Amino acid sequence: MLIADITRTSAAVAATSGRKAKVAALAECLRAAEPGEAAIVVFYLSGELPQRQIGVGYASLRDVPEPAAEPSLTVLEVDAAFTEIGAVSGPGSVARRRELVAGLLGRATRAEQDFLIRLLAGELRQGALDGVMAEAIAAAAEVPSAEVRRAFMLRGSLGPVATAAMAEGVDGLRGFALEVGRPIKPMLAASAPSIDEAFAKLKAEAAVEWKLDGIRAQIHVSGGEVRVFTRTLDEITSRLPEVVAAVGGLPVRDAVFDGELIALRPDGRPHPFQVTAARTATRTAKNTEPVPLAVFLFDVLHLDGADLLDAPGAERNEALVRVVPEELRMPRVITGDPARAKEVFDEAVARGHEGVVVKSLDTPYTAGRRGAGWIKVKPRHTLDLVVLAVEWGHGRRQGLLSNLHLGARDPETGGFVMLGKTFKGLTDELLAWQTKRLRELAVREDGWTVHVRPELVVEIAFDGVQHSPRYPGGIALRFARVLRYRPDKSAAEADTIDTVRAVAPVMD
Repeated sequence: MLIADITRTSAAVAATSGRKAKVAALAECLRAAEPGEAAIVVFYLSGELPQRQIGVGYASLRDVPEPAAEPSLTVLEVDAAFTEIGAVSGPGSVARRRELVAGLLGRATRAEQDFLIRLLAGELRQGALDGVMAEAIAAAAEVPSAEVRRAFMLRGSLGPVATAAMAEGVDGLRGFALEVGRPIKPMLAASAPSIDEAFAKLKAEAAVEWKLDGIRAQIHVSGGEVRVFTRTLDEITSRLPEVVAAVGGLPVRDAVFDGELIALRPDGRPHPFQVTAARTATRTAKNTEPVPLAVFLFDVLHLDGADLLDAPGAERNEALVRVVPEELRMPRVITGDPARAKEVFDEAVARGHEGVVVKSLDTPYTAGRRGAGWIKVKPRHTLDLVVLAVEWGHGRRQGLLSNLHLGARDPETGGFVMLGKTFKGLTDELLAWQTKRLRELAVREDGWTVHVRPELVVEIAFDGVQHSPRYPGGIALRFARVLRYRPDKSAAEADTIDTVRAVAPVMD
């Protein structure tokens, strides 16, 4: 398959807002792919690289050579070129990567150059989100979409799922299973503005658990070996020996646990989130004594040979209680009374935590989806938004990237809806950090504004939502302020524009 075919499909998908039309265009492209190309096609049309990062920044994409007159680049040639670029290291590596990028772009037509540059810059926003792409794979392979979604949940990547679906159909998809040692996407919680509304959605007795301001962790145990993964499926085992020791002492042979890790003060109240996040960062400050992380497990997905993903929440909790002592479990109360749930909420907040998660006792573990079975309630309006651009500061902030442009995900288009700007809540430490990080994500600059790849998630507190003709979505956040950055979350996990409208009614 030629890259030109993918380029045309990308343009067609971006040109339509209809979900069915997007699915049809993507499915047609997938049907035309050779078996060894399907996974790569899915990655590219999802705006991702199979290699994830290959060390190509904005500077490498500014000087574009003259385009080729006719399309000739194939999907496999581009994939091989990206692999070669990503493998370059050592002295002279920057110049060599630029040389290889220029060589690749010199073989591409103008339209292909535009596609490849946006792919490398992380700016390919055409509406091919995971849900749309999963439907396209199902349509192309003529298999039920539920089979594709489940395989994706278990494998964590749509590329291999597409390969299996196109080659072997349902049998290939059913070959994916929960494997101890391979992380799966975590189940996510929807939001509600109050305990009463959360119970109104569930309409039944529910579990009410504390919501901690920590790091989500999936912990796998196999034959005495413990491995710890983040919500983005990255392994952090070597950084957390105290977590390994705590879970390694449990009476299990094989297990997969879901939980939260958090740094606590001697009085049991949490340290600032940055203290917890520092323990999972790639680099930590020198000459600092690491603060130990406490473990709070709240779910079990596999236990000694038995998969529990499809079991109801109550059954999974019974299994958790059998093997995990109370001091390692998330505090939890089962009740059908919103007043009792409010007491749990008040206690959690009084101890310095974020709020509670109200969980259905019947729901299975729907990994990677923000379903109605789990509903989080916080005492203030907060959203996880994506930084779309940032403006240079002035005065005391001269030379620092300061004013953030904030966007919510648009599930229909696959892009982002801007909700306003803020520079409030930024400490000197955060200003320095975000200046460095956002310069790494920069794709272009015009005047005072630096446009960045939409990858960095930031938690924003706000007082309400108001009508605004200044932004395409017609609404803006009132008194938005930065609480913290969320390096543990991907942009795909940011809140949607629908969540914004649901959490806070629009004010005039």
